[in-house]
Amino acid sequence: MQDVKDITLIGAGPTGLFGAFYAGMRGASCRLIDNLDQVGGQLTALYPEKYIFDVAGFPKVLAKDLVKGMAEQALQFKAPLHLGEKVLGLRRESDNGRPRFIVVTDRDEYPSLTVIIAGGIGAFTPRKLPLKDVDRWYGRGVFDRVLDPQSFAGKRVLLVGGGDSAFDWAVNLQGVAHWILMIHRRDGFRAHHATVAQVQALCAAGKMELRTFWEVKAIHGGDWVEGVTIHNSKTKQEEHVAVDAVIPQLGFLSSLGAIAEWGLDIDKGDIKVASTMETNIPGIFAAGDITTYPGKLKLIATGVAEASIAVNHAVHFINPAAKVAPGHSSNMALFGQSED
Repeated sequence: MQDVKDITLIGAGPTGLFGAFYAGMRGASCRLIDNLDQVGGQLTALYPEKYIFDVAGFPKVLAKDLVKGMAEQALQFKAPLHLGEKVLGLRRESDNGRPRFIVVTDRDEYPSLTVIIAGGIGAFTPRKLPLKDVDRWYGRGVFDRVLDPQSFAGKRVLLVGGGDSAFDWAVNLQGVAHWILMIHRRDGFRAHHATVAQVQALCAAGKMELRTFWEVKAIHGGDWVEGVTIHNSKTKQEEHVAVDAVIPQLGFLSSLGAIAEWGLDIDKGDIKVASTMETNIPGIFAAGDITTYPGKLKLIATGVAEASIAVNHAVHFINPAAKVAPGHSSNMALFGQSED
């Protein structure tokens, strides 16, 4: 059995990471649990190479660099990090009259005095290409996430999709990949107009190719992807294209999963919280994109603010003698500062 922590944070995206930092600053023990195999949530999984412009203190910052800094800040207090674990359930117990929660995952059970749900849009998985044998190609030439652009250096790349992620990678893999073909099943795009214009300009300059009404019909190869058969839905034409890598960017499926069965007050897939970030279940708090309340904004800026509110009220919930207000970090001995 794992040891009892003051706070169990579900979600290791920006909100969860800042929650772990704040827990350490308040002297509360905590742990982080995430369904993904890396910290950073959507920033890592969907757009690590994309610039973010609305984070305080940064005129602009790459998503992956923001995650790196937030992880360094969060993990300085040595909070255990449990990645690649799916939350399956929650048990509620009593410890000398005080509530205690057991968060159950597919690997272990984690006892905690409070829980903060910082799961972003919920557990999410990328949509797969609609091919019967597609699973055998993942990691062998098919990648739904680009963690290191240099892994595609000199390769012939097929991008599939018409949203921001597909267009972003069409731009960001320029000068890295040897050749890029991008296909989309229709001629309407869900990407930012400026990025679409960039891709169209690259096509006009002969640096890549963009085809609409084309879809992947089959993947071919031995131990690695060697080519694909693509199909035109309008003309019914088929074509074999030699490629080294296929990057489907078809969006993702998200769900609260087992958390939806905990008895929380949920509105249209979001968890309703009070101004303290507490849910309708005493001792369970939520912060970030997964929450809703009047005036809610789903931004990194508000997510980290909500994390600090949730942690401070969780600390007060555990010990009513503890102040909710944390004081100013610039005066904390914890950081080697003078407590004046």
